[in-house]
Amino acid sequence: MPRKGIIERWKRPKKFKVREYTRCSVCGRPKAVYREFGLCRVCFRKMALEGKLPGVKKASW
Repeated sequence: MPRKGIIERWKRPKKFKVREYTRCSVCGRPKAVYREFGLCRVCFRKMALEGKLPGVKKASW
């Protein structure tokens, strides 16, 4: 979990649009974030397996 200051700095509007980046809404991880869900891959997998994300199921082939 990132420090509170990093989260607050991330929420502020950026001077330039290209400086904006996505963070996981649960843990604050800055990398591997799915835009559609706003979750990182770790939180996405955890919540999907728990059934907390409607319409998402594990692929099997």
